[in-house]
Amino acid sequence: MNNISKSVLAVILGGGAGTRLFPLTAARSKPAVPIAGKYRLVDIPISNCINSNINRMFVLTQFNSASLNKHIKNTYLFSAFSTGFVDILAAEQTPDNPGWFQGTADAVRQSLRHIVNLDFDYILILSGDQLYQMDFTDMLNAHKDKGADISIATIPVNEREAPEFGILKTNEESLITSFIEKPAKELLPQWVSNTGSEMQAAGRNYLASMGIYIFGKEILFRLLNEVHPNATDFGKEIIPDSIENYKVASFQYDGYWTDIGNIYSFYEANLALTQDIPPFNLFDNTKTVYSRARMLPPAKISGTTLEKTIISEGSIINASKIEQSVVGIRSRIGHGTVILNTYVMGNDYYETIEEMQQDISKGIPRLGIGERCYIKDAIIDKNCRIGNDVKIMGGSHLENTDHPLYTVKDGIVVVKKLAILPDGFVI
Repeated sequence: MNNISKSVLAVILGGGAGTRLFPLTAARSKPAVPIAGKYRLVDIPISNCINSNINRMFVLTQFNSASLNKHIKNTYLFSAFSTGFVDILAAEQTPDNPGWFQGTADAVRQSLRHIVNLDFDYILILSGDQLYQMDFTDMLNAHKDKGADISIATIPVNEREAPEFGILKTNEESLITSFIEKPAKELLPQWVSNTGSEMQAAGRNYLASMGIYIFGKEILFRLLNEVHPNATDFGKEIIPDSIENYKVASFQYDGYWTDIGNIYSFYEANLALTQDIPPFNLFDNTKTVYSRARMLPPAKISGTTLEKTIISEGSIINASKIEQSVVGIRSRIGHGTVILNTYVMGNDYYETIEEMQQDISKGIPRLGIGERCYIKDAIIDKNCRIGNDVKIMGGSHLENTDHPLYTVKDGIVVVKKLAILPDGFVI
């Protein structure tokens, strides 16, 4: 074990019910939502840790956590000669605490008894629902150099985004002097920071907390158990109070980072991966994104015009055109179908020839997307059955709605997991 792997323990927060990502979170937790066709959101913070030589991680889960637990169990297996692990800590009722996790700080507090006996100096707290590539070594070195008690990773944001974040101000030594959670728009002028000429030129004048924290071990235990034994949230309670009494440093990160908070940001983040030079680089030798290694055949494509499209392994595609779209594992797309600006999550299994014949005899579409369909501005969740001649046309003309088979949010049509859309269905 090198120094950083010995001294740092990572805790990844599984998040709450994820209501803003509904219906993708109807049957799975936020960190288990499939991203980029073959990964899950939780793979991002875990991969960032592994790439930073931090290989002891706990993932705290509570809501809809079965698929997340299964993914982690099947994916992150360190060798018997390594001290590395990714362990799930599920919310549990105990004699002295009969309640569930009440917030980020409460979740970490309830988990302390599982980590107290491990050997570490610093604890790195991460969110399970963000897309970014970051070397935490840089942040830890800055934390040590400043002699900080707590460090917060921060990112410059613009005026439109600022009210959605915790915004802070720093002094010349990058120590945080004041903090406000989700400021109203009229308060923003007094929260402008010197974020550097490049960021200011882009209109990014406010320093936002990324929800990524480094605490010294003793300080975290003291804050959670003694100073704030009833506090439930880091951003709302622990951090603002600590600024007055502890040395809290800002670590400014200028790379790509997005908080997958709602359907629109999730959709945008996935489609951005199809750009010629995407902001999030899946093709970087030094920043591998790890995930479950599936033994799938290569994708098979016939008669399809492809433009700015990511296609995952195991797919069988006969569509006429796919443009600016992400196609997930084991996707099946029929002849004559056109798919534009869409994330197709794919399928968890293949149907046999016999099963396909049974589908036809029962009058239900086969697993996947049928023939002569037109799908635009949509997210197709896993294991959907979309018949022939189906039209799904998302866009700003659609009102937000929730239908048993699909949800419309911000003009994006989300076809629900396992939905069956019969031949000729129109959205």
